[in-house]
Amino acid sequence: MSTRVLCVDDDPATQIVLSGIIEDAGWQPELALNATVARQTLEAHPDIQVVLLDWMLPDGSGVDLCRELKAVSGASLYVILVTVRGAPEDVETGLDAGADDYLVKPFDLDELSARVRAVLRRRAGRNDALVKVGALEIDTAARRVRFRGEEVSVSAREYALLEALADRPGAYLSRAQLEERLYGWDEEIASNAVEVHIHGLRRKLDPELIRNVRGLGYTLAADA
Repeated sequence: MSTRVLCVDDDPATQIVLSGIIEDAGWQPELALNATVARQTLEAHPDIQVVLLDWMLPDGSGVDLCRELKAVSGASLYVILVTVRGAPEDVETGLDAGADDYLVKPFDLDELSARVRAVLRRRAGRNDALVKVGALEIDTAARRVRFRGEEVSVSAREYALLEALADRPGAYLSRAQLEERLYGWDEEIASNAVEVHIHGLRRKLDPELIRNVRGLGYTLAADA
């Protein structure tokens, strides 16, 4: 069963972006434009595991809703506040209300999915941040890469691309899906960016580590 993630935000454009990130990560998005619909959606779908919650909603405060949800669901539901309010006192207020994480808009697309993965690892009892695919090891907390026991220096976008592939071992990710992990909302995407970064990773790691199948996309080879 696919992981279900609820996005609570009154901005339709933001919801489209959030929904796309969730779908590209292989999760199932549910959308709510206000707190009332969020409560109804949670009641209709008790298998929702993560809530991405805006602070400012048309029918109440996201922080108040967070406090309410955590009082009812406790550790069985993870809440990530996603808001433009980034002052230290705001972050403190959100976390004190029970939020499991706090992300300030605008954010990198890969950072949001990484935060969701982190809380899902906690839910599954995987408190370590180490992701392994064959001889490849990625420390998602320190953002470090090791291959065949040796640490490898990679750029920020090479890391984002590698983490995206490692998140779904055996699956094929399209060029468009990888581009969304490489760039933020307002950044211009270079036409050959994915190919350039994959070439760099193959050179640093192994030419056979990242494989491409025409019509399907790119995948990590666990036997490389």
